[in-house]
Amino acid sequence: MTDIQQAEAVPESDPVPGGTRFGGFRRFLGRPADRTALLIWFFWHVATYIYMVLAAPGRTEAPLLDRLTPWDADNFIAIAQYGYDGAPEMTDAPKLVAFFPGLPLLLRDLHWLIPDWSLSIVLVSLVASAVVAVALSRLSDSYREGTGTWTVLAFFLSPFAVFLLAGYSEAPFLALAIPAWLLARRGRWAAASVCAALASSIRVSGLFLALGLAVMFLVAENGRQWRKVAWLALPGLPVLAYMLYLWNRTGDLMAWKAAEAQYWGRFPELPWTVLLNTWNRSVDEVALRTSYQEEMLAAGVLVALIVWRLVRRRWADFAYLAPQAVALLAMSSFYMSVGRASLLWWPLYLSVGIVGSRRPWVFMAYLSVAAPIMAINVGNFTTGAWVG
Repeated sequence: MTDIQQAEAVPESDPVPGGTRFGGFRRFLGRPADRTALLIWFFWHVATYIYMVLAAPGRTEAPLLDRLTPWDADNFIAIAQYGYDGAPEMTDAPKLVAFFPGLPLLLRDLHWLIPDWSLSIVLVSLVASAVVAVALSRLSDSYREGTGTWTVLAFFLSPFAVFLLAGYSEAPFLALAIPAWLLARRGRWAAASVCAALASSIRVSGLFLALGLAVMFLVAENGRQWRKVAWLALPGLPVLAYMLYLWNRTGDLMAWKAAEAQYWGRFPELPWTVLLNTWNRSVDEVALRTSYQEEMLAAGVLVALIVWRLVRRRWADFAYLAPQAVALLAMSSFYMSVGRASLLWWPLYLSVGIVGSRRPWVFMAYLSVAAPIMAINVGNFTTGAWVG
């Protein structure tokens, strides 16, 4: 992997033949790279749905939507329907405070249009992942023109891309976080901060994004625009508001973290203890052995990525990734959702895409490992097995 190199920003849009009717919309889709990104998004979904159908016989008879909305998706839907008290028959409702309110509030707002909660959350991921495809392509092109297609391919064929398909929070978070990063690179700090604030309402990872944006502001080559520095505090407000809500509700500002510790074993441990615990689980829990092995491999990739960004002095990337390593590798008793979190590491996919555009063998080597794991994880997750 070599360093992401700076290049001049590409134009906002290419000329679009024809009249000016629906000009803004047509200009948005006028960039060939945008259209290619959307084609990747579309055909990736077609392929994964086909694979879901083929993987089901003998493994599950569950309806399609049920296969896309297990575990966390059920919790988001419960919050949208009943609030943080959960359904009357829900015995473990106190765990719901571990989930930030942004996605449930969106589902509640959409309910008048889409009455089926499961369909609603799956459609949110569907639409959000389309936004991610275009934004990631543009972000990659902002570093090196013509690399967006490679980067989008690398992203959608990543091992844990199944969580872009399911009713989870990764796609809506990225649909706000990646545009925030791109806007910041263009010096549009107010718009970037608004996007980051909305992302923070969905996942606490929005705070890591805010830290990365702050460092990007400090090292910006196009001037720091100090009059706009106050905008960088905006992403912290949704997190603060939610913590104040929890304090009023439970008397504990960190009730979300306490719920994670109680229900998912997310409490601080020494990093080597966490690694050993995960290794022991991979040995003892045969049904989840592959999942734990993938978690350990993902942890290794994260550490290597952080070291590489540090060596290359990519301070904003480092500021965004390093807190994730602390949260994932030292604030849990074992590795949990490290693989799923890899979808949030867009510097990884940018590196694969940009390097792969110049050295196709690197890209092919990546795909030879990532794509088969992605396919297996799609089959496993949608037939009731946990991955990532």
